[in-house]
Amino acid sequence: MTADPLPHQQIEDRLAQLPGWALEDDGITRAYRLGSHFAAAAFTTHIAQVQDELNHHSDLTLGYDTVRLAVRTHSADGAITALDLDLAARIEQLAPAHGAH
Repeated sequence: MTADPLPHQQIEDRLAQLPGWALEDDGITRAYRLGSHFAAAAFTTHIAQVQDELNHHSDLTLGYDTVRLAVRTHSADGAITALDLDLAARIEQLAPAHGAH
């Protein structure tokens, strides 16, 4: 998949399909709350596995019962690309199984 920067309207349209994700500081971000630290750590590990599969990685922060992500494409000078939104969509698919909201 190409790493070309997306037009702002296309980013907004895709974000409308990703509840909780927001445009922030030239990237897309999301925070999840989970039931425990162990649940948050397990979710983080699962996200890391998906990131390796896609060869596209976010800034991922584990808190006590939270997981925060900031996603942008470094190879596109930090712009938002389809890779970022595809990663966000994959993470959204994982969230329910981990009890993340």
